[in-house]
Amino acid sequence: MPGKRVQFDADTLEAIAAVARDSGESFQELADEAFKDLLKKRKQPVGLKAALKESVGARGKSGRPTRS
Repeated sequence: MPGKRVQFDADTLEAIAAVARDSGESFQELADEAFKDLLKKRKQPVGLKAALKESVGARGKSGRPTRS
């Protein structure tokens, strides 16, 4: 799995560690959930299957793309 390095201020990192401890989830699980929620909020498909599904959903009944 590819990775990226991120930095947090001390207060934020302490709060994330508390959530991880209280929920029994790992930092990675919390990060996965947070980024998944962010991408969903921004309507950014993840992966080819999701992009194709979104593309088909953007078409009207006529089969033509709808205008935004």
